[in-house]
Amino acid sequence: MTSRETPWIDFNFYLITDRRNTAGRELCAVVEEALRGGVGAVQLREKDLSSRELYELAYEMRKLTSRYDARLLINDRVDIALAVDADGVHLGGESMPIYRARMVMGEKKLIGVSCHNQVNAITAQEKGADFITFGPVFPTPSKAVYGEPLGTAKLEEIASLLQIPVFALGGIKRNKVPEVVACGVHGIALVSAVLTADNPRDEAREIIALLPEEHED
Repeated sequence: MTSRETPWIDFNFYLITDRRNTAGRELCAVVEEALRGGVGAVQLREKDLSSRELYELAYEMRKLTSRYDARLLINDRVDIALAVDADGVHLGGESMPIYRARMVMGEKKLIGVSCHNQVNAITAQEKGADFITFGPVFPTPSKAVYGEPLGTAKLEEIASLLQIPVFALGGIKRNKVPEVVACGVHGIALVSAVLTADNPRDEAREIIALLPEEHED
């Protein structure tokens, strides 16, 4: 992968939240364990919360990620991201356009974009995204709406085409990490592999040990 990475993307493990997928445990407690294990970035993705509830959770998550010197991105909601001084936002297909989010947030905030095909990925880069998540790579119920898994061949193609960091997403468990890393991605994004683990800290640590070493520009 040719590198055009911004100095702010200093993580290769991107944890996406789902408070309904924590085996009954409180979300912030599970995320903190993952942060203790070395997770470098958290995307707060709780679409069903009211604006007030999301703000309050984002505020707590900002305090938590700051304590561990980790990045916080808010799914879709630019206003919430700005309100809690998050490190950026993650946009989907129905979100605010990338250029508009950049105008509102400025150059020093991260913009990640969910991509599910080559056109999405190239467009996101051209429009100014700092990084993308690409998937689903493997079968996963949460991404079934996007159709059949894309597989590692398409992931490798995207990783070689793009200059911005690519994070593999979708059905990635610990045993799949080496296969994904071999595709040349910058890192991985996942949900359940850590959130549902009996010991999120140890699971995060073991997954990170399989990832390529982080590097600075």
